[in-house]
Amino acid sequence: MLVSLPRALSKLGFASRTEAEKLIVDGRVTVDGQTIRNPKKRVDLGRAKITVSGEVVHAARWRFVVFHKPRGVLTTRRDELGRRTIYDVLPEDLRDLVAVGRLDLATSGLLCLTSDTKLADWLCDPRSEVERTYVVTVNGRVSDEAGAQLLEGVEDEGEHLQAYALIIRKRSLKESHVIMTLREGKNREVRRLCEAVGCKVTKLKRISYGPLALGALSLGAIMELSNEDLRAAFPAAPISG
Repeated sequence: MLVSLPRALSKLGFASRTEAEKLIVDGRVTVDGQTIRNPKKRVDLGRAKITVSGEVVHAARWRFVVFHKPRGVLTTRRDELGRRTIYDVLPEDLRDLVAVGRLDLATSGLLCLTSDTKLADWLCDPRSEVERTYVVTVNGRVSDEAGAQLLEGVEDEGEHLQAYALIIRKRSLKESHVIMTLREGKNREVRRLCEAVGCKVTKLKRISYGPLALGALSLGAIMELSNEDLRAAFPAAPISG
């Protein structure tokens, strides 16, 4: 399979594409013994011998974990402002995995990570229609009319946002608790949906991703799944492991 050299290093679990591009430009990467400085160089991932600073890069072992992400950490490899990221929290042997989508700084709950970038892309693709379910706490009372509008959908910043399913579990003048399911996972979709109907989210937690549920997994804990588990959960997904 021919891919760009930065993508190859990302797929091998060595570095993000941005980090890989810098390594290439700095002249630290060789392909079959030749130093490559062009990040657009395409390589055969199954055949090329790639080294970084003289070290051969091998394919990472196939892994997939469910992580109970705490609030207050970013889903990113590094933060320019020095804020804590999930990679500061995760065990060292999981820090090469890529996150499947993102949960923002103030959101907790189920976050998947994997070494299988093709699977991660499929799980994030809106065409796959993988359901994500959240427990949402908002200020004030969510009316039946607001609930109907969330299910019908709203236009925001040129995008159509829509809840696939909705349960209003509790509502009062002070706050309401809503179980909301999405199928696309657009940027800040839950918060933007709620704001569009006049509700401000005060707490947000993802409790499931497709058939994978957070359940009793404690805050900050991980649960590792086998590729057989993933094939059973997502029969149509491209799983390389």
